[in-house]
Amino acid sequence: MRIARFAHAGGMSFGVVEGEPEAGAEALTVAQIEGHPFGEIRFTGERWALPDIRLLSPILPSKVVGIGRNYAEHAAELGNEVPAEPLMFLKPTTSVIGHGDVVRLPPQSKQVEYEAELAVVIGASGARRVDKAGAAKAIFGYTCANDVTARDLQRKDVQFTRGKGFDSFCPLGPWIVTGVDASDLEVRCEVLPAGSPPGTEPEVRQLGRTSQMIFDPATLVSYVSHVMTLLPGDVILTGTPSGVGPMAAGDTVSVRIEQVGTLTHRVMTLE
Repeated sequence: MRIARFAHAGGMSFGVVEGEPEAGAEALTVAQIEGHPFGEIRFTGERWALPDIRLLSPILPSKVVGIGRNYAEHAAELGNEVPAEPLMFLKPTTSVIGHGDVVRLPPQSKQVEYEAELAVVIGASGARRVDKAGAAKAIFGYTCANDVTARDLQRKDVQFTRGKGFDSFCPLGPWIVTGVDASDLEVRCEVLPAGSPPGTEPEVRQLGRTSQMIFDPATLVSYVSHVMTLLPGDVILTGTPSGVGPMAAGDTVSVRIEQVGTLTHRVMTLE
């Protein structure tokens, strides 16, 4: 099931996305549900064609927990060792934006980079000091994420807060997918550079698989839950494959995850 949060003429709602994404946005509809998606799904009877509504970030988490260096090749490309246990950091909720929104390049940084990631969304039970089996049950679903990073500031500061925390530095979407086996999914990042002529194919910048993770999603949820209580809707970013690189104003960046979806955003300077 694909769960979206969207804006329509009557306000904001959650809904179930119907149809096959491969057929294009015009073939998809969104069926509104009552309230939030963590309980029993009840439809209101209202439906919209996907092009007639605006997708928002699929959830507004109380916190976004990032995991660093969870792919060995990515750790190596930045000259880092593989951590012995998950390396955690936090991104503020003000960094969250949705599919089709804009990442704004802050003037403080000269090197803002993309990081395509599978994101875990915590379900109704939350998670507090759970074992791996309990963590697996606490996972509501998955979505796509771009852990946007000001790499120069990350290196300068040592800790990650500023480099990871600017407004718009956490695109999520386009929706949450439930019932997916996330053990071996393709993760890719594609970039259409600024000024590309019409019809230009985007460049594949990252290509990996979730099976290459050092710590799998359930292990991460369990680990984080022994540090902080995970509330319904909280998000864990599971790390990025190798191939990270800079984004420039005018670029269009897409994070594509097999069986999950495609998250696309534009890049602009901060106005």
